[in-house]
Amino acid sequence: MNIKRTTILAAMALLAVVVVASTYFATTSVENVAVGDTRQLPTPTKSAKMTLMESLQNRHSSKEFSTKEVSEADLAELLWAACGINRPESKKITAPSAINAQDINVYVCTKDGAWLYIADGNMLKKVSDKDLRLSIAKGQEAMASAPVFLVLASDHTKFGKLSDRADVMGAIDSGYVSQNICLACTALGLATRPRMSMDKETLAKELQLDENHSLLLNHPVGYEK
Repeated sequence: MNIKRTTILAAMALLAVVVVASTYFATTSVENVAVGDTRQLPTPTKSAKMTLMESLQNRHSSKEFSTKEVSEADLAELLWAACGINRPESKKITAPSAINAQDINVYVCTKDGAWLYIADGNMLKKVSDKDLRLSIAKGQEAMASAPVFLVLASDHTKFGKLSDRADVMGAIDSGYVSQNICLACTALGLATRPRMSMDKETLAKELQLDENHSLLLNHPVGYEK
């Protein structure tokens, strides 16, 4: 009996250590990451419960969002669907773009700051410590309660000699990524809506964007309220 009891107590102690360690590293990986540093995302499974046709049937724009945090696993799936690499040999991505410019950068904004999605590496690079959700929700401030905002910006330098048409091409390219986000959210059981309104001046400063970048769309993301 003593041996059995000792074994059970040892197992419980080990479980407690694992839970504490997991909590510590999860907290460290998000809240305590310095601007300029990166954090690794989980490897996306690239699977969902819904088919493409079911996602199209069920897609809708949501106005209210639960404050429940979006899981790292769901975030990884969503970002891959938005503009992740689907052909590793050529580094091409899930969203088409004019002349394969891949000009759309996706920023993940939460209460812990803002992060740039880096598809080649499946990681997030921190660009700001500030909670920018209220600035993104400008005009519809109630949406600032959404746990995540995805902000889409076009890098005009990616168009090279065609930069004189960058405004139009960037806007079109952001639409492709936005549609991917809408359909992926539906398939993953997440709520979203595409928006144009935002405080572009504040966001350009905090996201470290120069005059060669255009802020185009944003998506509040969360679970249905």
